[in-house]
Amino acid sequence: MVFMDMNIQRTSKQNLAGLILVFSMLFLPSMVNAQIKVLDKITAIVDDDVVLQSELDQRMMAVLTQIQASGTQAPPEDILRQQILERLISERLQLTMGYSAGIRITDEELNQAIARIATNNKQTMDEYIDELALQGSSVGIIREEIRNEMTILRVQQGKVMRRIRISEQELDNFLSSEEGRFVTSPDVNIGQILLSISSGSSKQEVDEILAKTLELLDQTNKGEDFRALAIANSADQSALQGGDLGWRKMAQLPGVFIDAVEQLNLGEVSKPIRSDAGYHLIKLYERRGGEKQLIEQHFARHILIKPNQIRDVSTTIAQLNNLRSQIIAGKGFSILAKEFSEDPGSALNGGELGWSTPGMFVPEFEQTMSTIAVNDVSAPFSSQFGWHILQVTERREQDFSDEILRNRAQNMLRQRKYEEELQVWLQEIRDEAFIEIKEPTQS
Repeated sequence: MVFMDMNIQRTSKQNLAGLILVFSMLFLPSMVNAQIKVLDKITAIVDDDVVLQSELDQRMMAVLTQIQASGTQAPPEDILRQQILERLISERLQLTMGYSAGIRITDEELNQAIARIATNNKQTMDEYIDELALQGSSVGIIREEIRNEMTILRVQQGKVMRRIRISEQELDNFLSSEEGRFVTSPDVNIGQILLSISSGSSKQEVDEILAKTLELLDQTNKGEDFRALAIANSADQSALQGGDLGWRKMAQLPGVFIDAVEQLNLGEVSKPIRSDAGYHLIKLYERRGGEKQLIEQHFARHILIKPNQIRDVSTTIAQLNNLRSQIIAGKGFSILAKEFSEDPGSALNGGELGWSTPGMFVPEFEQTMSTIAVNDVSAPFSSQFGWHILQVTERREQDFSDEILRNRAQNMLRQRKYEEELQVWLQEIRDEAFIEIKEPTQS
């Protein structure tokens, strides 16, 4: 009996140990996971998302590494940590907005962005990847970071740009201001020969200097080297450099130079220009910007017919060829366009599309429009919209210099306002969000 009791007792202990072992096997992984989760605490709640302690620590290490590499003294850790946390909160808000708006960065776009980064670093893709490995990073991490940056940029551009308005009056004021004239001014590469006149020079002396200037001008017109003449004759400090003044903004030139330079063609030398310093000859070597922007425009009309379940492609082409033959035989293009064209935007106008500029139409359409002779009727050709025949009734070159200049100035003003408006918008979305920052913990 005693023996049996002892066995029962021993068996019970063994069973208990087994149960403990089984219990441990079942629940130990979850206990370990619980420990891991505890280590990665939530640093901030951002609407329905969170910022984790590990994210904050990783960003801290990256920023500190950058600061140390630049030789700049880092701010106190608590201040830096708060700044980085605010940045992470802002990023989380914008990424959420991007996801909700359906913004997705494709793998192809991402690959192109990484390739540009490698190129800017004067590296091949393989060299760039190897450098990441040496820095302790990986391609996967970098890809995710770049994807997030691209998403945030698209969100910012979409949200902020629509808030910016630039009136025509505001644009006019900028263009007429000193700053506007300067930044929109063309760049010119010029050389100079100066024959100086002293304040006490007599009229005869002035006339002699003018005559010498005209003689030098004649020599340049006959093909003598302007730079050699400048070295031998110019009183300007640029003489030993062949009179080269280099690239200058037109708006930077003395007022007496501007009118003369504007009239010069490349390689030409100005007539003598009188200033308080003496007589000048200016040679224009190169020009950037400011030229007339002549753009070829076409006045075209077309007939569009779309294949469908009843009318296949071959039947569509045959119908267009029949219409083309009628037009060549003298039938009015507009009459046939009103009757047969399936382009609702132009059919009622006899197929007329008005004056076009490059980029208005799909490539197939523009290719045909730019190569066909005026008043000829094209053979049928296809685009994403269907099959067309096309006629160009007029062709011209139009000067778009003013429009291009205004667009350039408008983009400058928009970019300037963008930086200001971006900060306002970021603060607004920060104020409107639910954000709870947890007690900071040290890594």
